[in-house]
Amino acid sequence: MAQLFFRYGAMNSGKTIDILKVAHNYEEENKPVILMTSGVDSRDGVGYVSSRIGLKRAAEPIFSETNIFERVQAINPQAACVLIDEAQFLEKHHILEAARIVDELDIPVMTFGLKNDFRNELFEGSHYLLLYADKIEEIKTICWFCHKKATMNLRIHEGHPVYEGKQVQMGGNESYYPVCRVHYNHPLLDQVENHVEEGQ
Repeated sequence: MAQLFFRYGAMNSGKTIDILKVAHNYEEENKPVILMTSGVDSRDGVGYVSSRIGLKRAAEPIFSETNIFERVQAINPQAACVLIDEAQFLEKHHILEAARIVDELDIPVMTFGLKNDFRNELFEGSHYLLLYADKIEEIKTICWFCHKKATMNLRIHEGHPVYEGKQVQMGGNESYYPVCRVHYNHPLLDQVENHVEEGQ
């Protein structure tokens, strides 16, 4: 039986590496996959899945108006698996369409993304995946400032933590840090300043 999966983790937890590995493993066995990603993230171009270690692959972009059930039917209704990166940026209707792919086409759908934003609020896509997914798995990483598990994403602007503002702002290690609860509330700003200076 096909299932809807949600694999979530904080920034730098290797979500994109994971999705590319899953795609590779399917294709090694000559099982076709459909790789998709949110059209919101355009840092490396729209329609690409890119990891921080340099791996990059073209993917079907998902926009607000995209019906992913219809796109899968059009691309390959016999696909072995549908893989979706940056799932936190999806909307409610996308999650319901992913569930239809599982239930009506009997194709497993594996989604990867963040659970909570820098304000510690759920993204829309993550909210509905937590409600509708058959299996929910955490991809773990450690806090930027200590050895505890990172469960939150800290936004930094000009060396200072930011806890309010627009939910979606693209950025990488210069803007976001995976952190534990303690260092979300009390970040070690001297380490942030040293990291910024080293990157300049």
